[in-house]
Amino acid sequence: MRNTQGAAPPSADRARLAAARSGDREAFGRIYDDHVRPVYRYAFRIVRNTADAEDITQEAFALAWKKRDDLQILDTSMLPWLLVVTRNLSLARSRQRSRTTALLDDASDQARGPEASAIDRELARSIQDAVELLTPVDQELYRLCVVEELSYQQAAESLGATHGAVRNRLSRLRQALRSTLTPHTEGLR
Repeated sequence: MRNTQGAAPPSADRARLAAARSGDREAFGRIYDDHVRPVYRYAFRIVRNTADAEDITQEAFALAWKKRDDLQILDTSMLPWLLVVTRNLSLARSRQRSRTTALLDDASDQARGPEASAIDRELARSIQDAVELLTPVDQELYRLCVVEELSYQQAAESLGATHGAVRNRLSRLRQALRSTLTPHTEGLR
């Protein structure tokens, strides 16, 4: 890392981007040094996989370099733009992994038989329907803690809430889902 004394002042990004537009790779390298850690951490929080987070981080900065002539900095830092790109790349990677997992699950379902597969699909639809009835905040909490398997603390940081608030809200959310899904799961026990 070039910057050993902490991140440069955010206004430095404007000057560095202007230099990078002229082909100054070192100026872009300083942008990279200043923002690589938060970009990587954000990617990792979403994909929960070191290799994918590293790839996404590199893709985000490669895209920034490619689009440097058209890139507009809001306020004074490139970090918000980089985080939006990182989120989009991470979600796309997560969707790709989900599709791959679904294909593998379908192959597994065929081996288990059509009745078991039909029950699993019906239960998955019921869960999705129940989640869609939740408030937007509870849907996001469900995604973070149940789908992405983040810890309460990680979810709290993502939502800007406290650990206790996330724990309590998730407990109520799970109870509500159990109540909603009871008619769908009674014959499965």
